[in-house]
Amino acid sequence: MKPVTEYEDYRMYMQDYYNERKRVSSFSWREYTRASGFTSPTYLKLVCEGKTRLSPQGAEKVGAAMNLAGFELEYFKTMVTYCHAKTDQERKIAYEAMLELASNNKVKVVDGDAFRYFESWVHPVVRELAPVMQGATPGDIARRCCHGVSAAEVRESLDFMVRAGLLKKNGDTYEQADKHLKGSSAAVSVALRAMHHEMANFADEAINRFSASERNFTGLTMGISEDDYKLILLELDTCRKRVAQIALNSRGTERVYRLNLQLFPLTWKGDKCDGKETR
Repeated sequence: MKPVTEYEDYRMYMQDYYNERKRVSSFSWREYTRASGFTSPTYLKLVCEGKTRLSPQGAEKVGAAMNLAGFELEYFKTMVTYCHAKTDQERKIAYEAMLELASNNKVKVVDGDAFRYFESWVHPVVRELAPVMQGATPGDIARRCCHGVSAAEVRESLDFMVRAGLLKKNGDTYEQADKHLKGSSAAVSVALRAMHHEMANFADEAINRFSASERNFTGLTMGISEDDYKLILLELDTCRKRVAQIALNSRGTERVYRLNLQLFPLTWKGDKCDGKETR
């Protein structure tokens, strides 16, 4: 069975634990539940099916019943908190705690690097700047950024990206590695949403902060069908890839830019109004 740090859904870990015990013995849900200190013989089965949930106290008991101890038990309990979080901010805090537990015990979390990279605008900007600012100090790089970032934060970003294989360090210089981080986990989606919020705020500030010759804002309000929407997504994807190729073929970097492709609804569908169906 995979170690607990390779999970981000505690229900999946509990189910896999049950399946593994069942495979080699006559283990039952009744036995599983009794070992965890609950009276209902089907309680943990219902938890795994998503029909009920573990409380913090229940997480402690179930973790111990699965022979988890030390940082692995703490990871499991924090994973329960993560899964029950109601907001992205709460999920982000819980997942960061899971990463810290794993890191402190020299264990790698699946998609952990992707989460760290996408949770802050600093990483992609520093990844672009560092290779073209040969011999620059973290303070030099920080001063080139339009938005507030400290030399310490830049240094942490550089160290992280070298460890993650996104940058290669040669003496005092850096070069970009071919590696790209991807992740399909819910945690990575949380980090991406956080970055989109940051970049959207930066875009809003840029309207007044930079002259029209330094930034480009255009818009189009239109009525379209679902099929039209899908076609437009294909066009935007093609455009994004063409822009990426232009940047890839660039002979030099004078500034780091961010391109936001934003397409979002301004009205509800058909018989909906203010997010609720009309009667």
